[in-house]
Amino acid sequence: MILRRYMIREVATHTALVLGFLIVLMLGGRLIRYFGIAAEGGLDVSLLFTIIGYNLPYFLELILPLAFFIALMLVFGRLYVDNEMAVINGSGMSRGKLGRLIAPLIILLFIFEAGLSIVGKPWGVRESENVWQQQALTSAFDLIRPNEFISNGNYHLYVGSLSNDRTELQDVVLIQTQDNTKGKKNEKETSDSLPQSTAATTDSAVQNTDKSAKSPVIKDTIILAKRAMQVDTDPTSGITQLDLFQGRRYEIGADSLKYNQVGFERYRISLAESPKDTVTEDNIETQKIGALWQAATTGNDKVPTAALQAARAELGYRFALPWLMIIAPMLAVPLAQVRPRQGRWLRLFPAILLFVSCALGIISLKSSVSKGALTVWANAGLIIGFIVFALYLNWASRLHHRVKFRKGAAKQTQLELDKGDPL
Repeated sequence: MILRRYMIREVATHTALVLGFLIVLMLGGRLIRYFGIAAEGGLDVSLLFTIIGYNLPYFLELILPLAFFIALMLVFGRLYVDNEMAVINGSGMSRGKLGRLIAPLIILLFIFEAGLSIVGKPWGVRESENVWQQQALTSAFDLIRPNEFISNGNYHLYVGSLSNDRTELQDVVLIQTQDNTKGKKNEKETSDSLPQSTAATTDSAVQNTDKSAKSPVIKDTIILAKRAMQVDTDPTSGITQLDLFQGRRYEIGADSLKYNQVGFERYRISLAESPKDTVTEDNIETQKIGALWQAATTGNDKVPTAALQAARAELGYRFALPWLMIIAPMLAVPLAQVRPRQGRWLRLFPAILLFVSCALGIISLKSSVSKGALTVWANAGLIIGFIVFALYLNWASRLHHRVKFRKGAAKQTQLELDKGDPL
């Protein structure tokens, strides 16, 4: 019991120290880059540490297994260098049994790593992207200059003049390019969201409407308004809305001379859309495990093939990473063994390279599976391969001794038989 507490305390302490060092090392460059963006006015300083906090699970899912492995190498290496392992082995406890004493810590870190990989990192990446999106939209609105066009996403905005407090725009020209079916849906949602007294009123009849087109047509929407004001929205929604007053809205098809014309007293428009729950190749890292599992196991025309492969690759990646916490002690216990006067640093760097190769293999398999070159079961094959290799390292010396002993015994028996042969 005392030895178990000692081992758990030593490994946990070394893991925390190595983890803190690696976090400072990894976040240092990112923090400097964020400070540069904030100095240029592209990021609010108050959001700096918020973004760092959201990105922390992204770094921890790979740093934590490495920190745990290095801590195990340091603790077990010290036991060998200080000849404490010889005393422990002399008391009847093997190195394998000594490694099993820290099983509660391994299970705890395995669960924590699984939570980071399956829930923590997707949540952090999703929240970080929401902050960046809202910050980009806010920055674009703050950068509005009179008599100049600014562009962001699918819209282009021109403003004749601004009020002194920069809350009201005059002589506004807004140009949007969007799909026809999508535009009709957005227009209907916009009209329903406005109060009845401020809904758009038709100043002139719709002219030359093409009702025969069945396929979606890309249309340019041009809106002219005397003034506009920004609507207060939820900062985490990723939406910037404008209320336009006293203007006209023109819808012009790129492949037709026909157009629609509508006049309004007040019109609300969204300059960006909130993030979609649909699984795509671009937002695969931000998806929750339920949506990701559904997309990966659907296997029908509802999900594109590329998105299906990406969902399976992400799913295999998330479930494979926690097994690094199991592989780490299985590799560290035999690799930490050093001979007298060798020093515990002799095998540390080769062992780190070996463990990092396992993590890099999981990362590379994610890319291969997403491209369809391999199946998602390749992750299980890689994990099983490293576990078998770790078991071989743990049992290799014992197997060699047994084989050598049996060969020696067989040779001795043969010599005795030869001596006893009367011929």
